[in-house]
Amino acid sequence: MLSTHEEKIELPAEWEAQSGILLAWPHSESDWKDNLDEIGQVYLDMCKAISQYEKLLIVCYDEQHKESIANLFNDSAITKGTYHLSVCKTNDTWCRDYGPITVRCDGSLQLQNFTFNSWGNKYNSELDNGVSRHLHQKGYFDENKMADCDFILEGGSVESDGHGTILTTSQCLLKRHPDRSKAELEVSLKKYLGASTVHWLDHGSLSGDDTDSHIDNLARFVDRETIVYCACDDESNPDYDSLKLMAAELKSLKQADGHPYKLIPLMMPDNIEHEGLTLPASYANFLIINQAVLIPVYNVPQDKQALEMLQQCFPERRIIGINSTAMIKQFGSLHCATMQLPAGVLH
Repeated sequence: MLSTHEEKIELPAEWEAQSGILLAWPHSESDWKDNLDEIGQVYLDMCKAISQYEKLLIVCYDEQHKESIANLFNDSAITKGTYHLSVCKTNDTWCRDYGPITVRCDGSLQLQNFTFNSWGNKYNSELDNGVSRHLHQKGYFDENKMADCDFILEGGSVESDGHGTILTTSQCLLKRHPDRSKAELEVSLKKYLGASTVHWLDHGSLSGDDTDSHIDNLARFVDRETIVYCACDDESNPDYDSLKLMAAELKSLKQADGHPYKLIPLMMPDNIEHEGLTLPASYANFLIINQAVLIPVYNVPQDKQALEMLQQCFPERRIIGINSTAMIKQFGSLHCATMQLPAGVLH
């Protein structure tokens, strides 16, 4: 007799307990090749902070690269037992979007390996698309199963409250799946992530963002009832109108119990430009880890207010500012460069 049991799937919230953080270190074959020292300092600052609270799993390009990172960590007094170094060639370092997404499946953990096509085939991605499977085969994820999902999805494009609600943007997911409707995409989000409610934002964009409006650069859950979001009161800012419309959309969203969300604005930093391009700098691109939150800062006056605001959102966690001015030159920040591995994942 066939079982009628339907698996209960949940995508954990980022604030839940973690076993580690996945990073892919910048290398000379990536777009970082011309400023490896500058970006290396940002990654080192991240690792120093993270290693105080949980393990690191770091992807290295080759054996020579692995040895140089090990020497750097040794010189920086990062304890050996706090990190693993694994050799696997990558195109780039934005592992939020090609790393495994972990779900609870009937109470057990399962890693979902989605298809990564480099944000709509904008860049090369054949190496990045194989990283999750490589790490699983190497045994880093213990006995947890990994499922290959025939669905294009980037980790930065979905935000979870841990109880079935997914926040995302229509611009990104519809561009990745131009032949599918929102209703059809919701079926897939339910199948793979256990989504019972999907909140779509039709507005919200940042100049210079090549991800087609990833939600992790615009609006984030800080608990089940609260969303922080990018806000702008400067009418000369090119993103002013879009962000105002996004704020109105957020006000219309309802929690599962019918109540509106508590909304906390994060004022946009001053425009940051590099080589004539406006960069998508955002304070929403923070990373929640065990007992702490890493916040990107950009050496602008708004940094202080953002740190204070997020400390109020996470009163029991340490707030750590990471200078991300080098990282934003490649159009991403701390959350884009990392993937959390929930408790029970990392071997």
